[in-house]
Amino acid sequence: MDLVQTIYNATSQFPSHEKYGIVSQMTRAAVSIPSNIAEGAGRDTDKEFCHFLSIALGSSYELHTQVILCERIGYFDHEQSATLQDLIVKEQQLIMSFRHKLSTNQQPILH
Repeated sequence: MDLVQTIYNATSQFPSHEKYGIVSQMTRAAVSIPSNIAEGAGRDTDKEFCHFLSIALGSSYELHTQVILCERIGYFDHEQSATLQDLIVKEQQLIMSFRHKLSTNQQPILH
């Protein structure tokens, strides 16, 4: 949720003509991350949860790409971009770790 708030704050200073462009795409991708985690948590199986974690991870990679693009077109300076990228990478690592943990729980126990 902190990442979503940070993205909303960071994009609030973008030019108004980007409201329905990159701002909309970035905020949608950012919101998608915790939303898919929450939806997956409400599913019946770890396999289903892993599926939604994968979708959340995909959204985080989409957001990461958009942050890099915003630096390249001058909407973020290097420091701001690096800070956002660090937050996103940390989020990705948490999601991947959690997904790995859930997927290893699905392995059948051999006697």
